[in-house]
Amino acid sequence: MANYERFKELKDLLAGLDGDADKFYNKGNSAAGTRLRKGLQDMKNLAQSIRLEVQDSKNSVPAKK
Repeated sequence: MANYERFKELKDLLAGLDGDADKFYNKGNSAAGTRLRKGLQDMKNLAQSIRLEVQDSKNSVPAKK
């Protein structure tokens, strides 16, 4: 199920941002903030793509009576 793999990719991306979030918020590292912002933008784009796939898949299934 390839679509679930993309969802797992989204979770892994979030987990990978933990270090940069810690460095930015707790240590004041501005470069980590830049990486965090980029990672969050990547997450947003991936989440939107997954969201559209889910919607298309949902709409392609015939309605139950």
